[in-house]
Amino acid sequence: MTSFAFIFSVLPLVFASGSGAGRDARCDSRHARRMKVILFGATGMVGQGVLRECLLADDVESVLAIGRSATGQHHAKLREIVHADLTDYSAIEGELAGHDACFFCLGVSAAGMSEQDYTRITYDVTLAAARVLARLSPAMTFIYVSGDGTDSTERKRAMWARVKGRTENALLALPLRAVMFRPGLIRPMHGIRSKTRLYRVAYAALWPVLPVLGALGLATTTERVGKAMLRVAREGAAKPILGNRDIDELAA
Repeated sequence: MTSFAFIFSVLPLVFASGSGAGRDARCDSRHARRMKVILFGATGMVGQGVLRECLLADDVESVLAIGRSATGQHHAKLREIVHADLTDYSAIEGELAGHDACFFCLGVSAAGMSEQDYTRITYDVTLAAARVLARLSPAMTFIYVSGDGTDSTERKRAMWARVKGRTENALLALPLRAVMFRPGLIRPMHGIRSKTRLYRVAYAALWPVLPVLGALGLATTTERVGKAMLRVAREGAAKPILGNRDIDELAA
């Protein structure tokens, strides 16, 4: 296991988020089609950043945020559904149709979890949402935030990597335009912080070297993750699995 993979064995997804400002954070006049977006995990670090990018983008008409708790944000584009059971959407199915993209940023650390519990949260929750959306809006773009080191073979030793790989494979088999995002470390921006103390401590320790890791293609920023998601929703992706360098190029 590389040192970078080891980081992900401890912090399998360090979620962070942020957004740019001005022209770079908004679409230009080339993007005439307005999008309706569903966002899962808007209270997490990556989700907060993606939400901010969506609210800044001129071609995003609306954002429907779904999660177990409210974001606490108020914006004309934003509508929220607080939904306790993220494995059963029968009660709110009517709210989910008619969207152009889903950004699935929900995730937890595998540290201290059994494979069964981690699978329930990572695989079961993700596929429950994706299967409903595939049935309601098969033309939708579904972007899943996975992580560098995810195991597509589902055979490697690292439990989190196998479960993430299984989740990715199941999503790619659905009748959706599914795209997997595998960022490396994600540098938090614009004042957004993790709610998890372990992550905050890790970022404080790594902060001086994050620009170096970024130059090596091992880290990105939450601004770039959000921008890359929007670009894929607008234009599609050249391949179904996008790594750190792909994300940065799409965000440029």
